[in-house]
Amino acid sequence: MIVCKFGGTSVGDAEAIARTATIIGARRDRQPVVVVSALAGATNALLAIAEQAARGQLIGALRAIEELRERHLTQSQLLLAADQAVADDICAELSAMFDELAMLADALNTLGDLTPRSLDAIASLGEQISSVLVVAAFRLRGLPATHVDARQIVIPDENYTKAEPQPDAIAEAAQRLIAPLLRDGQIPVMGGYIGSARSNGVTTTLGRGGSDYSASLVGAAMQADAIEIWTDVDGMLTADPRVVPAPRVVPQLSFAEASELAYFGAKVLHPSTILPAVSKNIPVRILNSHRPDNPGTLITADPQPTAGHLTAIACKRDVTVIDITSSRMLMAHGFLRRLFEVFERYRTAVDVVTTSEVSVSVTVDDTRRLEEIVGSLRTFSEVACEPKMAIVSVVGERLLEDTALFGRAIVALGGVPLRLVSQAASRRNITFVIRDVDVTEAMNRLHDAFF
Repeated sequence: MIVCKFGGTSVGDAEAIARTATIIGARRDRQPVVVVSALAGATNALLAIAEQAARGQLIGALRAIEELRERHLTQSQLLLAADQAVADDICAELSAMFDELAMLADALNTLGDLTPRSLDAIASLGEQISSVLVVAAFRLRGLPATHVDARQIVIPDENYTKAEPQPDAIAEAAQRLIAPLLRDGQIPVMGGYIGSARSNGVTTTLGRGGSDYSASLVGAAMQADAIEIWTDVDGMLTADPRVVPAPRVVPQLSFAEASELAYFGAKVLHPSTILPAVSKNIPVRILNSHRPDNPGTLITADPQPTAGHLTAIACKRDVTVIDITSSRMLMAHGFLRRLFEVFERYRTAVDVVTTSEVSVSVTVDDTRRLEEIVGSLRTFSEVACEPKMAIVSVVGERLLEDTALFGRAIVALGGVPLRLVSQAASRRNITFVIRDVDVTEAMNRLHDAFF
């Protein structure tokens, strides 16, 4: 069996969902499990609605709900036009979900407090709605689709808005609920991104971009033959096309390279996607739903070597550099443990770390708890923050063996102010921290030098 995940642009409207049905029809003999995102832009709209309602702007929130309702109902009518009775039933079901959303907005308006738990309750509706619509579209086109509530399969902890999956619980649920459907010839369809907390069953989400993660978790749980990530580009690219005008498609890369690229900003793949696939050695392929015959990018443990020296360049923007300085660090043990315990306490991940005798510099892209982090660090050190920075990372297995590549990268960036420079122990990437305003120049220089 295979797991096929379709992103927001691949289920963005009636035409896109119809293409998705054609793709799955061609894969029916491979026992597909389908994971879908919310319609393109729907999650952003839902998050904005939640924030509006909590700020007391109920009329604006309700107006946005009606716009979102109208969009979904219009696409439902277009998609299901061949059977008006089915269209009417699905529209009624979806409309009831939007009524629930309106009630949640009203409750938030009354409380005036947007908690992570209530944010997840609203954000999760996008995938709940899209998965119902996709099932109806598949059935109308002769595909034996069955809706599976993702919250019965994806079991994480109760860390709302960024829940941590529990693989053993997911494996048990998948084998119990999905495996029988596949044996009966059904096509299970579920929303990505969402789950329910193991301790209390309350709806949670895996964080933005978590639909890829959901697909990989289900693939690992079901021991899938492959995981397919369907998007609107031809595969993993050598650079972000919004920054570099003409990047190339990377035909294949390793799990390690893909993890580095995803973590350091490659938008095609969620950073966590690779982890469950690696654990079970399941190949991941990135494909374009607009051009399904294209081979895309294949990610495996041991890809065939390519002629190029590097695999790709990624960038992560809007990061903050935190400089921590203390004379207590000199020839002392325990300082780094104390420092990183602060970031652990506030559940904030660190991307890049550099150290000297008396200072440590780190980067973070999540600044929600920055003020508290800085306050805690200042109890034992001097702290300075520099926002509006960016991380540019060049990635490739060849960095392990060709030491000249580091020098070539430095030469390519001549004249660009380098705030921090780091090479990981794996030596699969070289990371540069630069000013955000220099990203376009830096990315294009590196791309010209290596590709």
